[in-house]
Amino acid sequence: MVFWEGYVSDEAMGTFAPIVVYWVYAGFYQMLPPLDNYRLHTRKEEDEKNLVPLGSVIKGVLLQQLVQAIVAHGLFLLTSTADASGTTTQPSFFIQFLQIIIAMFVMDTWQYFVHRYMHQNKFLYRHIHSQHHRLVVPYAIGALYNHPIEGLLLDTVGGAISFLVSGMTARTGVLFFCFAVIKTVDDHCGLCLPGNIFHILFQNNTAYHDIHHQLQGTKYNYSQPFFSIWDKILGTHMPYNLVKRPEGGYEAMLIKDKLESKKSS
Repeated sequence: MVFWEGYVSDEAMGTFAPIVVYWVYAGFYQMLPPLDNYRLHTRKEEDEKNLVPLGSVIKGVLLQQLVQAIVAHGLFLLTSTADASGTTTQPSFFIQFLQIIIAMFVMDTWQYFVHRYMHQNKFLYRHIHSQHHRLVVPYAIGALYNHPIEGLLLDTVGGAISFLVSGMTARTGVLFFCFAVIKTVDDHCGLCLPGNIFHILFQNNTAYHDIHHQLQGTKYNYSQPFFSIWDKILGTHMPYNLVKRPEGGYEAMLIKDKLESKKSS
């Protein structure tokens, strides 16, 4: 039993809940006070380095979410196992938990290799993936700011494959996709807040992804949104030091000897 049962179908929730969760969670970060003592970049850096205005970022995210909603709705309808009364038999809690873990690894695998290839292929980087990197200083609302083709390939197709491979129902999909959205937004929030559960449980977090957005780190830390396994296996993992700035806030700094050793290898 879930709180929306009897009011909204699982398929409708799976289509629209991740979009609502994105704007609620990203909006929460957007409405926070400056919190200069916890920022990875100063507000001046955000204003000077980012190459796209907030209005364009919002439009880009909404376009991607429109495509995601269309694909998700079709996917849920095609895979529905509801009986004549519209009821779908749900697996046990353990099975659902296992399906979510499988989906996390599948999504990570898909996104790592697509993301890395978009950096290695100069045409794809110049014409598609560079749009995401126009936000040199990431912030929460820009988490899904991508070129439409990248949004389709990386996030929408990646989510569909994760859903199909794991064998989850639409109801489990609601939980998985909302969690994935929250984690993605958090990775781009630009804040190292004390007690952040995602920073405690996941090495792949805000500072980890911030390294990737830095000029010297664009060829490292491709993994997203959950684990850093593929980076470590394939040699693209870049460790860093989280250093407190004298004027307040933090800075994720690449470890220079690690960077030099990777360049020489």
